[in-house]
Amino acid sequence: MTERKTAAVILAAGMGTRMKSALPKVMHPLAGRPMIRHILDAVESAGVTRIVVVVGPGMESVADAVKPHGTVVQTDRLGTAHATLQARNAIGDGFDDVLILNGDNPLIPAERIGALVAARGDAAVAVLGFRTPTPGAYGRMIVDAAGNLSRIVEAKDANTEELAVDLCSSGMMSLDGRCAFAMLARIGNANAKGEYYLPDVVGIAGADGRKAVAVEGVENELIGINTKAELAVAEAHVQAALRARAMAGGTTMTAPETVFMSWDTKLGADTVVGPFCVFGPGVSVGDGVEIRAFSHLEGAVVEAGAVVGPYARLRPGAHLGRDVHIGNFVEVKNATLGTGAKANHLSYVGDSDVGAGANIGAGTITCNYDGVFKWRTVIGDGAFIGSNTALVAPVTVGAGAVTGAGSVIAKDVSADALAVTRAPQKEVAGWGKSTRERKKALKAKGEKG
Repeated sequence: MTERKTAAVILAAGMGTRMKSALPKVMHPLAGRPMIRHILDAVESAGVTRIVVVVGPGMESVADAVKPHGTVVQTDRLGTAHATLQARNAIGDGFDDVLILNGDNPLIPAERIGALVAARGDAAVAVLGFRTPTPGAYGRMIVDAAGNLSRIVEAKDANTEELAVDLCSSGMMSLDGRCAFAMLARIGNANAKGEYYLPDVVGIAGADGRKAVAVEGVENELIGINTKAELAVAEAHVQAALRARAMAGGTTMTAPETVFMSWDTKLGADTVVGPFCVFGPGVSVGDGVEIRAFSHLEGAVVEAGAVVGPYARLRPGAHLGRDVHIGNFVEVKNATLGTGAKANHLSYVGDSDVGAGANIGAGTITCNYDGVFKWRTVIGDGAFIGSNTALVAPVTVGAGAVTGAGSVIAKDVSADALAVTRAPQKEVAGWGKSTRERKKALKAKGEKG
């Protein structure tokens, strides 16, 4: 963006009734974070120096989500121009441009915002639009012979000729900062709904002898979200972009259409992601990692050369060192595994520090929660944890120590020691045969024993 000082008002006060949800519309997640954060990031990246978000009453969750940016409340929902005017004092004076953007248009990129500001030039208004073969209920942008935007006509008010126009308004625009709020204050509400409509600013500019211009964007970047179905469409666009970015960076995806990522997912070069993997927020994966099918990762760090899955779950706080192996049906939470450690099947490793080269046998669990507090388990370098061991935290198993299969370890184990808690094995000769014969005889009599 140029050196021009730009402010932005983001409209997010809508009730979102068509979402059929108690959650404010702009708080619905898109790629793992509220949609309002997507547009905020784009505006910040475009170099906007002041951002104010217009919210509705009781939308404290939105105000929290947009911090450190300020919010103003539109108490009475009287239209988009009225909503923008609520930000007048919070924006203040001294800006060359005032952007008005929609919180439910989360896919607009920073480059498009910059282009909108640049395209306004010396015009009073620049409105961002797009062409679509199915304009439907979108407002039509009517451009005159000189190429200037003369008006925006709502579909319900358009005549046959106007309805044939395929240039549609996104509702987002850039205004001359010197007169933006003065123009908005002159918009009337002489319409069926008695509301103050933002597109009417085009007519206000024309009445002042000022020019308005239409700026064409790309339809997929300007998708508005008003229903859960539209949210799903936007999610599909975001996921396609995230997959493309990951593969361009050197990640292999054997079935990319089945992989779902979050906005901040980081995947290294020469990493292979199998089918049906899900990456929640906060995942960083190094180079040369294999994430096998049906694995779920969230809030986890996976260092180079590790193997995860299939059917593994890494929860927040999981940190896998280099060449760690986490196998099928293993869950790791708030635990660090050192270089080359392995938990290949059917185990839970929570609130733990596992040393380099340690091996955790099948069915092992760390008993980390006593009903009130979480406790930590420490497993030393090269330790061998036998299958079906229960490690009752807080407990430490020393380096090189071994726990016998089926043991319940509630006390610390010294380095290189063996800890076993099995009951002595007993054998009764011939018991199996005699018992079977006795039960078969009872069955023949129609009895149970």
